Amino acid sequence: MSTDAPPILELRQIRKEYMLRQGMLARLRGGGKPFAAVDGVSFAVPRGSIFGLVGESGSGKSTLAQIIVRLIEPTSGTMLFNGQDVAGLDRAAAQRFRRGVQMVFQDTGSSLNPRKRVRRVIAEALAARGVTRANAATETARLMDRVGLDTPMLARFPHELSGGQRQRVGIARALAMAPDLLVADEPVSALDVSLQGQIINLLQEINASLGLSIVLISHDLAVVARVCSALGVMSKGHMVESGPPSRVLVAPEHPYTRTLLAAVPSGLKGRRQTDRTLMDAFAAGDMAAATAPVGSEA
Repeated sequence: MSTDAPPILELRQIRKEYMLRQGMLARLRGGGKPFAAVDGVSFAVPRGSIFGLVGESGSGKSTLAQIIVRLIEPTSGTMLFNGQDVAGLDRAAAQRFRRGVQMVFQDTGSSLNPRKRVRRVIAEALAARGVTRANAATETARLMDRVGLDTPMLARFPHELSGGQRQRVGIARALAMAPDLLVADEPVSALDVSLQGQIINLLQEINASLGLSIVLISHDLAVVARVCSALGVMSKGHMVESGPPSRVLVAPEHPYTRTLLAAVPSGLKGRRQTDRTLMDAFAAGDMAAATAPVGSEA
């Protein structure tokens, strides 16, 4: 997908501050030291693209994900969705925004209600979108097929599913809202290598077939680089570098990006590229090898 497409999402100088805990005397005096979990971050997500955010734990990327879906509000800065400032949306427009921007969480154990069967999890999302009961069964079956799950799994509880299956249910629940933008926050970090490849490939397929814009958040540069048309590197609340993978990986400008690249294993066993590194593929201009589906051979 071309990064020349108009942005579906644009962040301008987003900052999120938290007050650090102080002693009793400091609190009585009204003092407090602010900490910026996200500090002046700006980027745009072209419509229909996959934009990657990469960085180590504590870099601010998950805080940014919560800001994008409006689970939390930024301290300052502007976020535009389809060209509109989300801070100024009226109630009806805000509801449309919440339906149009969905999130896939890292921890499926806590993001799926353990007391609800899969059928109810998806049915509630469809009902929130306005799908009638008469059409819900057909739509549910379509969603299950979309994410590669058999319909008998609808009768199961989350604890009866594998980690990969639970993540697919989470994706199906998000798709039930027919979103324009999907924010996937570390969707594969809790899975083993083979399952990681399956979920990443599923997100790629959804992007290609539905034209769904995706913000993919990960600490794994190798995964993000393969599937994203553009990526941003975050460190200590700042976006230190951004651009297409073909530039960021070949000629990184920031020392932190070079550190992340140095940590990419050369084998990537179980994903692909057993005889050369991801860096080698980009540097050689072999985009087919560098961006092939995870788990496939170039």
